[in-house]
Parts: sequence; structure tokens; C-alpha cells
Amino acid sequence: MQKEKHLSNIIKSKAKDLGFLECAILPVQELADEKEHFQKWLNKEMHGKMAYMARNLEKRLNPELLYENAKTIIVVLQNYYPKATQKDETAPVLSKYAYGTDYHFVMKDKLETLLSFIQNEIAPCNGRPFVDSAPVLERAWAKRAGLGWVGKNSNLISVTHGSFFFIGELMLDIELPYDESKLVRDHCGNCTRCVDACPTKAIVSNQVVDARKCISYQTIELRGDLDEKLKGQFKNRIFGCDICQDVCPWNLKSKPHDEPNFLPKSKLLELTRDEWHNIDKPLFKDIFKNSAVKRTGFKGLKRNLRFIQPETDG
Repeated sequence: MQKEKHLSNIIKSKAKDLGFLECAILPVQELADEKEHFQKWLNKEMHGKMAYMARNLEKRLNPELLYENAKTIIVVLQNYYPKATQKDETAPVLSKYAYGTDYHFVMKDKLETLLSFIQNEIAPCNGRPFVDSAPVLERAWAKRAGLGWVGKNSNLISVTHGSFFFIGELMLDIELPYDESKLVRDHCGNCTRCVDACPTKAIVSNQVVDARKCISYQTIELRGDLDEKLKGQFKNRIFGCDICQDVCPWNLKSKPHDEPNFLPKSKLLELTRDEWHNIDKPLFKDIFKNSAVKRTGFKGLKRNLRFIQPETDG
């Protein structure tokens, strides 16, 4: 037993060395408890035009169908809370998670490194990292790991770290010493700050977000025209939205990250309101090279900028 715990500590220590906030090791199991909640969300078409959310439902609920012979899932958290934010308070607002290099690349590289470490130092195995790029119910796994609870805004919230973090997973085909199941109770209580602050009223009930009303969905996921019914409600957001997290009392505990890849170019934080609205393709490519903002692309960003620009601006 002591030897098994030692192996677990070695893996977690390596994860911390790689810059992860937290690391938990769990056995792969079916997430049967999540099915009803997720299916209801889909049935109400709250996923909007994200058709991929409705595909591979069984794989989302059962990782063994996603990764053959999966026995272990390692769940990690990665802080992205920045030391500094945009200087011009009147400028269009970019979500904090998009300040630096695309987190998909950064976290996947770290998880690949962790996999190699386990293969070389712990036991021969096969594994696959997942970073918000496959049908994995990441918040459900993080919750099961005791890394936090799911708040009213549907984000995972940690008593220690708040919610400004990414969640990643590493699936392995070997068994490892597992952490004891230790669900964290819901600490939101009667607080409704996130619900009240959401300008588009996208948080329609406890832990349920209607993506069609969500600024993040509108500015990132949606292709084509934005919903005209939401005109004037974006609070200057042009890529993602942190409003429900910014008002959350638990994020008073958020501490700035020390991940070099997430540091923004100084020009990004210095862009004025006018510079944002007049951004051209060369400047876009310079500032957002390897950025998550490339997901919406230059045309998508210009669409978002036009949407928030008052008609009196011409």
C-alpha cells in the first residue's frame, strides 16, 4: 500500500513540476449519473449549432469506448489567471484564457511529457492526452476527482483556486494507485452573482447554460451571423466572456499563473479601442500567432467587432 501511494506521489509531483495546479488519478468508469442532465440539455437544443456535442454520447459517458483498453484517467488543472489585463477600459474585451498561446497546444505538450515520464519511470503503457478536443466530460471527471464542484454557471469551481483554470486528462491502459473518491460539496449556496451578472441571461437554471445565449458561444463557436436579439448585450466582449467568473467570490482566491506560454504580447494589452476596431490582417496575425483567437479567425473577429460597435460610430 505504501509503495502504491509512493507511485501516486511521484506522478503528482511530476505534474506539479510541469506547472499543473492539481492532479488526481482515477479509475475509468462509466459516468452514468451525467447522462440525464446532458441529454436534457441536448433535447432542449441548448447546444445551438455545436452539432458535435450531440455526437458520440456514449463515448462521453464511457471512456472505454473512446480510448480502447482505458483503465486510468489522470485529471489535471492548469491556471490561466493573468497578472495584467487590457489597459484601455473602453476597448473591446478578450477573454483572459486567450491572452497567450492556445491552451490546447500547451497542455497537450505537458500531458505528453507526463505520459513519457510514466512510461519511463513508472511502467510501460500506452496513453492519450485530451484537452477539450474530444468527447470527454472533463468537468464531471474533475468533480469526481474532488477537484471542485460545478457552480451555477456550469464551471468547475475550486475552494483553493477559484475557476480560472483549464481541465485536461490523460488516459492510460494500465492501472495505477487511485485517489479515494471525495466529492466536494456545492459551496455556491444562495449566491446568484453569476446568474445576475450575465448580460444575455444565458444561465437559465442551476448548472445549466443555454449556449445560444452565451457570449462565448456567439463570439467563438457560432459561424455566420450573430443573434441580432442579443445586440447591445455583449458588454464589449469580442472573444469569449469572463463575466460570470469575474463576479464569482471564489475567484478572489485566483492567483496569477507563471506559465510563460500564456503571457500575452504587450501590444495586445495596450491596444486602444480605436486600434481594435481598425485592426487589419497583418496586425491580427502578429498578435494572435498560435492563439486560440485563430479559432474564430480574422473574419470572425471583425464580425464580432462590428456587432458591438454602436451604430453612431459609423
